[in-house]
Amino acid sequence: MQAITGRVSRPAFIFGLTHMDVFSAEIAQSVALTIELASVTTVILLVIGVPLAWWLARSKTLLSEAVTTMIALPLVLPPTALGFCLLVLLGPNGPGGVLASLWGERTLAFTFAGIVIGSVLSALPLVVQPIRNAFVAIGDHQLETTGRVSSLYALITIRGPLARLEFVKAAVVGFSHTIGTFGVVMMIGGNIPGRTKVLSAYVVDYVQASPGARQVCLPAVW
Repeated sequence: MQAITGRVSRPAFIFGLTHMDVFSAEIAQSVALTIELASVTTVILLVIGVPLAWWLARSKTLLSEAVTTMIALPLVLPPTALGFCLLVLLGPNGPGGVLASLWGERTLAFTFAGIVIGSVLSALPLVVQPIRNAFVAIGDHQLETTGRVSSLYALITIRGPLARLEFVKAAVVGFSHTIGTFGVVMMIGGNIPGRTKVLSAYVVDYVQASPGARQVCLPAVW
């Protein structure tokens, strides 16, 4: 144990302080890009997730169950597998290429828009499921006292306010997940500085490039 501690202490110091300038322009760029990605993703998740969760909570059809299963797939698939599938779909020969051609581009892969799409799909089940459960738990007894109202009116004026705490929790989870995600973003974005190199990709690159990191990890594992 003493041998391991002695071998780890110096590389850990090197890894933490010596070889890394926490105020470098590259880190600042990655942090800013990560915050922008997480913010945009969180807004899209709420805009899409709340109505989707409302429909799933009220619908009992086979279609809604199929949609629920599809939404949960990112929780089952490895991030790199999900990222590869999205890379094909967003590439020049996929639907993403057709969409990108509308504004003169060849692909949505390796772009900020591409990693936004990947981040939204990756975090969608973490946002939709809690909100759906909140809508189910609230039930329909509040609607019984207000008479017959439209579904949109009920969502905005009745169930929405009652589930606002779950909205906040879902937003925090979606934001945090986007900051920490790596596999999907790396596969779609390609780790391009200033465009797709988020903070998690920067940290992984640094760990792989640091000789001290290898000395820290190997004795601890073996």
